[in-house]
Amino acid sequence: MKLLKLLSERKASLTDRWLHRLFESYSPTTAIFLKKETNRFDNPMGHQLSQGLGRILETLVQETDRDQVMAALDEVIRVRALQNFSPSQALAFLFLLKNVIREELAKDLKGGQFDPELQEVESRIDGMALLGFEVYTQRREKLCEIRVTEIKKRVSGFLRSKGMDINSF
Repeated sequence: MKLLKLLSERKASLTDRWLHRLFESYSPTTAIFLKKETNRFDNPMGHQLSQGLGRILETLVQETDRDQVMAALDEVIRVRALQNFSPSQALAFLFLLKNVIREELAKDLKGGQFDPELQEVESRIDGMALLGFEVYTQRREKLCEIRVTEIKKRVSGFLRSKGMDINSF
């Protein structure tokens, strides 16, 4: 596909544009910080999101297998799941990629020569969104397990501090 080669050549620009669009889903104060602070130690979330978007774009243009796509999606979705975004909010960034591609390649797409390939790329993005929902669900389940385990530890500690036997319940 010629379009995939073009996307690969413009990966850095696409990732940067996509990242800025993603930052707009945060509050204005947070978005300003995320855009301004580029040091990976001062802004680990921004760094992880940037790296994750780059990997997702890489999996899109290289036609990688399902596990690699899910691993790339996990880099971004794990951050979004921790922040209590709803599934639609957490995964909306994937659909932004369609607009980012159309904006970045506007001149190249004008003649319609890439229309069939663009449909294929957008179909892949839709498939990524479906996989992303699986990743989001797995992350939320893991968070729930961690919370339940923490509550059990607290209750157990409380009961022990009161001299109660936890096994009697």
